[in-house]
Amino acid sequence: MSTETPLLLFEQVSKWYGSVLALNQVTLELTGGITGLVGANGAGKSTLLRMANGQLKPTLGQVSVRGTDAWDWKARRLVGYCPDIDAFYEDMSGRRFVWVMARLCGYTRAESKRRTEAVLERVGMSERADRKLRGYSKGMRQRIKLAQALVHDPELLILDEPLSGIDPIGRQELLELFQALAAQGKCLLISSHELESLEKLTNHVVIMARGRIVAVGTLQQIREMLDDRPVSVRIDVDRPREVARLLLALSEVIAVDVAPKLADGGEGIVVKARNPKRFFELFGRLVVEHQLEVRRLEPLDESAHAILGYLLGGSGKT
Repeated sequence: MSTETPLLLFEQVSKWYGSVLALNQVTLELTGGITGLVGANGAGKSTLLRMANGQLKPTLGQVSVRGTDAWDWKARRLVGYCPDIDAFYEDMSGRRFVWVMARLCGYTRAESKRRTEAVLERVGMSERADRKLRGYSKGMRQRIKLAQALVHDPELLILDEPLSGIDPIGRQELLELFQALAAQGKCLLISSHELESLEKLTNHVVIMARGRIVAVGTLQQIREMLDDRPVSVRIDVDRPREVARLLLALSEVIAVDVAPKLADGGEGIVVKARNPKRFFELFGRLVVEHQLEVRRLEPLDESAHAILGYLLGGSGKT
């Protein structure tokens, strides 16, 4: 068993914004490679990323980078951050902006220039870096953000939606760059709604819901975990008795109960099923074969809802 200090470590971390709980007892350990971070808007992803790069302090718990408190400047030198939100000096050129970021890291003018040219070349912006930032496309702005995150050669890269606004060719170039960085021994934590791209990039994911980490591991491990854990689903449908009889005939269905009546008058059934992906495939066939009118289909377990949204190919957005 490795005794190496984790590159990034969250230990029972919680974060409140006033009365709002944004992170709830999060524990996470990263040692290298590429990890995908997915979850619905409001799940706590951005708060987690900002705490990892030292922008926010936890209300409870500890966040550390190579054993040093993430809030400490020594830890920040190990981290490169590519935020989702654009915040540039718009009258600067891309080249000037990256150079200034290098100077703020403490490098000499000559070293800042060398590093700037190297990272601009790496992100494919060398030929376009003299234009002013206010005239950049979304994809070009993303590349410049990535360049400034790389300029001090950090061990840990935290990337928030780095593929947003990138054309298909550019997306493939960046995916190859991320893989090359990981091959060099860097650790990448990538938050993205580009789930198809993430699955091409890494087999290791962290899924968040309502401020908690609900699943972490390889895609195969998460699928197996979900298959072994029954999920409860509320289904509001016409002819509920007939539908209940049809569902009970499926091997994946464990039980069917009458659902509580909703305030809007909705009525239906609650199905407890194993192997959720297979269950939803079979239920979809029943809907078509028997021309069922489904008014509501909702997983009742928040954790299962988040995991299913990913595994069944949803965007994770709300």
